Amino acid sequence: MTTTLTPRLAGRREWAALAVVTLAVVVLAIDATVLSLAVPALTADLSPSATALLWIGDAYSFALAGLLVTMGTLADRIGRKRLLLIGATGFALASLLAAFAPAAGWLIAGRALLGVAGATLMPSTLSIIRTLFADARQRTTAIAVWSAAAGGGAALGPVVGGVLLDHFWWGSVFLINVPVMVLLIGFGAVLLPESRDPSPGPFDLLGALMSLVAIVGIVYAVKHTVSDGFSVVSLVAAGVGLAVGYAFVRRQQRSASPLIDVRLFARPAFAGAVTASLLAVFAFSGLLFFFSQYLQLVRGYSPSAAGVRELPATVASIAVVAVAGWLVVRFGRGRVIGGGLLLAGAGFGLLAPAEGASHYGWLGLALVLVGLGVGLAFTLTTDAVLSAVPADRAGSASAVAETAYELGVALGIAVLGSVQTVLYRDALPADAGAAARDSLAAAAAAAEPLAGAREAFVAAMQTTSVIAAVLLVVAAAIAWRVIPSER
Repeated sequence: MTTTLTPRLAGRREWAALAVVTLAVVVLAIDATVLSLAVPALTADLSPSATALLWIGDAYSFALAGLLVTMGTLADRIGRKRLLLIGATGFALASLLAAFAPAAGWLIAGRALLGVAGATLMPSTLSIIRTLFADARQRTTAIAVWSAAAGGGAALGPVVGGVLLDHFWWGSVFLINVPVMVLLIGFGAVLLPESRDPSPGPFDLLGALMSLVAIVGIVYAVKHTVSDGFSVVSLVAAGVGLAVGYAFVRRQQRSASPLIDVRLFARPAFAGAVTASLLAVFAFSGLLFFFSQYLQLVRGYSPSAAGVRELPATVASIAVVAVAGWLVVRFGRGRVIGGGLLLAGAGFGLLAPAEGASHYGWLGLALVLVGLGVGLAFTLTTDAVLSAVPADRAGSASAVAETAYELGVALGIAVLGSVQTVLYRDALPADAGAAARDSLAAAAAAAEPLAGAREAFVAAMQTTSVIAAVLLVVAAAIAWRVIPSER
């Protein structure tokens, strides 16, 4: 007679622990997007070049993406709770450096250190959820909360930033992280369970360095090529990144204890979810970086008013979680993820004409569509990734998922941000001032005439919105065809 063991249901302590984990995710998500609202203020104070401004936005995600593979595996070895608490401490200290940065170079360094600390937090949060919730239904709900926190936090960043910037200097958007991390450390030490891989094997230091070189090399090459055209530097960076990446994959295939189990990509649900997630985040984050500038510098809203006008995406991304489970039961995971991405693509398509409209209504509707689609897709792709692996490889699997997420953020800001900048400069009138040719924020800080620069910025954003919409349609097709939809 065979006895089927029913997974233990999570109780109040586990749900309280989820709240702590979610707090970490919200802070990281807010930190990824809050900067966009502070760009006009910090540009006026620090006078960064257009390239430095993109690096201020990119440094955080580059460091995160480059180190997530390593940190996910490290969490499996030294303990996920321990690494989470170490990362929270580092995040608080790096926030202090960014908040009081005296020059653009210092701010870039602070953002990079925030990315290093953030890389220790994100894989640990997903792995801890995998440990806390053994029951599949409860785990799906917990991951939905996690995803809503990530998506909601990203959209909430401009709201928080707007309130702070209306009353304090731009560094306050980083300083707010410190008390939140103190709370996380205190409650996390009490509520979070410790977990690790019981037989992790030796740590592959060379593989960790190879993953960092591969990711940063490829991302840098793409960024440099889009912004400055082909050059020896970009070709060398791309060649090194691709060669080291290939060697890294081969090394992982032969390793008895790999940093990433590349065999997971043979599973359609895993590979499809990771690919669709990367494309979706690429499109979403690339446009979001300039959207807050558009609301302030083109529409003329104050920081807090601009943040409030981005709320439709936040509310929609959280609200859709309530129906995600029902939709999966009704239509299947792959179809629902594909449908969500298609809906988000429609939202970005609507943003293009709405950005030139005289009233906010069309913008608000477009943001609702984007929020619904992105919130639905992020919730289910994350669940698909974690459900496809055994518990003892949760750290590595979550690292892959988060690497795709942060790589999408970095590439989105780098590529779509550079495309936006190139299109903006091409559309500027011939008599535009020097500051306007650097960026719209620089023109505003220098008190140059903004009429022609604003029109050029809107035209560039409309084209970029269409590019983002096309990418989301591609992601939707991948999800629909590759991710299983068995009910």
